[in-house]
Amino acid sequence: MGLPADEWKSYLLQKWASLPKSIQLTISTAETLSDIFLHSSSLLQPEDELFLKRLSKGYLVGKDSDAPLFYREQGNKKFQEKDYTGAAVLYSKGVSHSRPNTEDMSLCYANRSAALFHLGQYETCIKDISRAQTHGYPERLQPKIMLRRAECLVALGRLQEASQTVGDLERNFTATPTLADVRLQTLQRNLHHLKMKVQEKENPTETFPATLAKTLEDVALRGENERLSNASSSVGLCIDPLKGRYLVATKDILPGELLVKEDAFVSVLNPGELPPPHHGLDSQWDTRVTNGDLYCHRCLKHTLATVPCDGCSYAKYCSQECLQQAWELYHRTECPLGGLLLTLGVFCHIALRLTLVVGVEDVRKIMKKLCVKISNKDICLPESDNQVKTLNYGRGESEKNGNMVETPIPGCDANGKYDSNYDAVFNLLPHTENHSPEHKFLCALCVSVLCRQLEAAGLQAIPTGVNSSQLTAAMTPESCPDVTIWGVAMLRHMLQLQCNAQAITTSKGSIVTDSRQVRLATGIFPVISLLNHSCSPNTSVSFISTVATIRASQRIGKGQEILHCYGPHKSRMGVAKRQQKLRSQYFFDCTCPACQTEAHRMAAGPRWKAFCCNSCRAPMQGDGVLRCGNRSCAESVVSRDHLVSRLQDLQQQVGVAQKLLRDGELERAVQLLSGCQRDAESFLWAEHAMVGEIADGLARACAALGDWQKSATHLQKSLRVVEVRHGPSSVEMGHELFKLAQIFFN
Repeated sequence: MGLPADEWKSYLLQKWASLPKSIQLTISTAETLSDIFLHSSSLLQPEDELFLKRLSKGYLVGKDSDAPLFYREQGNKKFQEKDYTGAAVLYSKGVSHSRPNTEDMSLCYANRSAALFHLGQYETCIKDISRAQTHGYPERLQPKIMLRRAECLVALGRLQEASQTVGDLERNFTATPTLADVRLQTLQRNLHHLKMKVQEKENPTETFPATLAKTLEDVALRGENERLSNASSSVGLCIDPLKGRYLVATKDILPGELLVKEDAFVSVLNPGELPPPHHGLDSQWDTRVTNGDLYCHRCLKHTLATVPCDGCSYAKYCSQECLQQAWELYHRTECPLGGLLLTLGVFCHIALRLTLVVGVEDVRKIMKKLCVKISNKDICLPESDNQVKTLNYGRGESEKNGNMVETPIPGCDANGKYDSNYDAVFNLLPHTENHSPEHKFLCALCVSVLCRQLEAAGLQAIPTGVNSSQLTAAMTPESCPDVTIWGVAMLRHMLQLQCNAQAITTSKGSIVTDSRQVRLATGIFPVISLLNHSCSPNTSVSFISTVATIRASQRIGKGQEILHCYGPHKSRMGVAKRQQKLRSQYFFDCTCPACQTEAHRMAAGPRWKAFCCNSCRAPMQGDGVLRCGNRSCAESVVSRDHLVSRLQDLQQQVGVAQKLLRDGELERAVQLLSGCQRDAESFLWAEHAMVGEIADGLARACAALGDWQKSATHLQKSLRVVEVRHGPSSVEMGHELFKLAQIFFN
C-alpha cells in the first residue's frame, strides 16, 4: 500500500537486477544512509525519469476545463434517480476540475447544494449556496438558490433569517415577476405552518452517533504526564537493550481507561482504488468514488461538500480553513507533483510531507543535535538505540569504566521529556540493517527522483488563483543549499515507515450494517510508535479524524507492559502466518503468550469455522471424513466436502439476500435470510461465522423495517459469534456493541 505503483516498482527491481554485482555489493554494504542515497542516486538515468514521468501523467490530477460539464450531467442523472449522495460526489468532482470564479464552479456548487438539501444537510447546503454566489452564480438563477436557502433556514428553525430571505425575494419578485412566484407562495405557507411548530430551541437535536462522536473528541486524558506528551499519568516510558523503548503502567489501570490521545504528526490520505493510469481510455473522467472524494485531505473529516485546491483536481478539503492550512504547511510544494507522488506511493509522500512540515532548518538542526557529521556531503545518521540497559522516564543508567552514567532515551529532550515532535519522529528506528538491499535501492531512487523534481520545479510553482502574498512561504527543499541533506532525511523516514507507520482506519456502514474497518490514511504517531506488539494486546486503538486514542481493553497491573497489536491478531490469523508477517515487516520473532500457547489449541479447529452434528448439535471432528464428537450419538459419518458444498450454497443464498437488502426489498430479504438461518442451524456450529453473518443481516433488515426489538435479538446472536472469534475486549466487539446501543437508542 505504501510502496510505489506496481509499474515503477517492477521497473526499479529490474534495474537493480541488471546492475553489476560490484555495484550491488557497494550499496548492500554501505554503512550509512548517505552512502546508500548517494550511490543509488548516481545510478538514476534520464530514461528512468522519462519512464516515471510517463507513468505520472497517467494520473489525471490537473484541472480539465471540459470535465465540469461532464460531471454535472452525470450528477444530474443520479439526482433524477434520487441518488442524492452519488449526485453530490459527482458534482464535487465537477467542482474540483473547475477554475475559481467561473460559471462552471458556481453551477457545480449550486447543484451540489440541491443534493445536500435532499439529504437533510441544511447547514452544508447553505455553505454551498454561499460558495456558488461567491464564484459568480448567474443573476438570472439567483432566486432559485435563495429559495433553497430560505427552506434550509426554515428546516433549521432559524425563522428570523428565513423571513428576511423570503422578504428580500418578495420585494425582488414584485419588481420583476417570474415563474418562481408559485414556489415562493408555497414556501410562505410552509413557513407559516412551521412557525407554529418550531420549538424555542433554534437548532434541531443532533443524532445519537454524531453527539457521541463529539463527546469522544472532547474526552481528556486523566492526569497530565510531565514526562510523556499525549499520555496519561498512568503511563511510563522505559528502554531495554533487547526490545528498545516501551511503555509500562505506572499504576493499576482499569479496562476502558484512556492511556494515549495523540494527533498524527503527519498523515497522508490513502487514495483508495484509483482508476488505472489513463492511456487512451474511452472515457478520461472516472465516476467511481474513492476516499479522496469523501474525506478532507488534511483533517480526514468525512464530507460530501469538499472544497478543492485551486491548482489541482486531486486535493480536496472540508473547508477553506483546512485548504489554507494545508497550503501553508505543505501543499504549495506538493500541488504540482500530484501525479508523481501517487506513482511514488504513500510512504514517499509522507517522507516528503514530514520534511515540508518541519522545514529544512529544523531538519538540519536535528541532524546536528543527533551528532550527525556533515563533511564532503557525508551524512552519518544513528542507526540504533541500544545504548543503555533499562531506564525510566527519559533517563537511565549505563555502565562506563565501572561507573553508572545517566543516559537519555532517544527522542527525549534535555529535561528527559518525550514529546510528540520531529525529534521523536527522527529517532524512530529505520532498521537499515534489516531491509533488503533492493528495498533500500528502491526507496533511495524514489527519494532521488523526487529531489530532482523539486529542484527543477523551483520555488515559483504556485497554483493559479491563490493569493500567495497572504500565505506564509515555508522553507522548501528547492531552497535548501544542499538537497542531499533533504534527500537523506526523506530516505530515513521512508525506511522508518515500514515498522512505524500507523494505519488510520474508519468504520464503513451505519446503523446495523456490515461494520468493517478500512484504511483511510497512513500517519506517523511518535508516542504510539513506542508501543510493542502482542498478538493478544491489552489495549485497543480507535480514530476520530487524525487523532488516535489508545484505551486499556483489560486490567493492566502496575509495572506491566502496555501492548498494542501491529495487525496480526490471534483471532484473525494463525500463529505461522502471524510469525511470518511480523518477521518480514517488523523484523522480530513474536514470543507473546498467544504465540506460545497456539500449539495447544483444540484439534477441532476454530469454533467460528466448525460444523455441527445434525442430531445432537455437538461439533463434528476429523479431516476428510467427519464424525460427531459426542460418543453417545449414533449419527453416521459425513464427508467434509459435502458440508463445504452446503456451506458454499448457503453463502450464495446469503449473498442474494444481501443484494435484496441493498435494493430495499426488505420483506423478501427477511424471508430468504430466515430460511438460510434454519438451514445453517442444521449443520453449522452455533458460533460459526456464517451464523453471525446471517443474524447480522436479519438485524439490519428488521432495523430498516422499524422492528427494533427483533433487530436487537438478531444482533445479540451475531454478538456471540464476534466475541468467540475476536474476543470480548476486541475492537470488533466494540463495534457490535455500539451497533446494539444504537438499536436500543432507537
